[in-house]
Amino acid sequence: MALTTDRPITTAGLAAQRQPERNRNVGRTLRRLPGYAAVALLLVVVTYPLIWLFLGSFKTQDEFLNNPTTSLPDSFTNFANYSQAWSSVATYLQNSLLTVLPSLALIIAFGTAAGFALEVLVWKGRQTTLMLFLAGIMIPGQMILLPLFTVYFQLHLTGTLWPLIITYTATGLPLTVFMMATYFRAIPKSVFEAATMDGASIIRSFISIGFPMMRNSVLTIALVQFFFLWNDLLIALTFTTDDAQRTVQVGLLNFTGQFGVVEYGPTFAAICINVLLILAIYIFLNQRVMRGLAAGAVKG
Repeated sequence: MALTTDRPITTAGLAAQRQPERNRNVGRTLRRLPGYAAVALLLVVVTYPLIWLFLGSFKTQDEFLNNPTTSLPDSFTNFANYSQAWSSVATYLQNSLLTVLPSLALIIAFGTAAGFALEVLVWKGRQTTLMLFLAGIMIPGQMILLPLFTVYFQLHLTGTLWPLIITYTATGLPLTVFMMATYFRAIPKSVFEAATMDGASIIRSFISIGFPMMRNSVLTIALVQFFFLWNDLLIALTFTTDDAQRTVQVGLLNFTGQFGVVEYGPTFAAICINVLLILAIYIFLNQRVMRGLAAGAVKG
């Protein structure tokens, strides 16, 4: 007869076997606790101003002046602030779109073409040209405002939106060219060599092969530049001399009522409209941005 040494596993034995696993789980949780606390703190820091801004958009002027800042609005149906804010913000949003969208189109068109020329084509002086574009990133924008204003005044462009379009395009090109050159560096040169052997011209290779392969990257750069241009205050404040030409950021800065008194309710509502618009765009295109950033994370 064969002797068996197997013994029935008791409840105490199971508990003894599971104890080390519980200890590991507790230790792992304790090690992650500082990270969880940091994320929770960051979440509060980010969301609290948005919640405070949203609640403030429903308050009346009397509530802002007489009630504590942390108090809730008396009514959440006070949409008069949004109605009053939209009457002015609509013009500011239109001006921002009329300046940002053409500038963005020019930045993407010229920046992508320059990145293609600097990384795909072989010609003398391309490294020097790339260094010149990189030097443009290091020039502070404040240094060029006064000379540009003088030039625009002499060309009779002041009083229009053209100074903003030209300045936005010039200031956005250096970073765009550098990033597009990095993205084109990730594409094998054999792809363009094969297109050339098949009879495709340089322009055809760029339009039919290079640009379509850069769609996620172009979208990423376009969003980065869009947020930068849309949130610009200094350039727009310098070159807009008329209230009818103010962009949304300058308009919010000068959002005052009669006799120069700040109307806090409509101001908060106007800021909410701007913030929610930008937040909706980012949330809708977030995944494409992440894919574009990952596409550029390669060694040069």
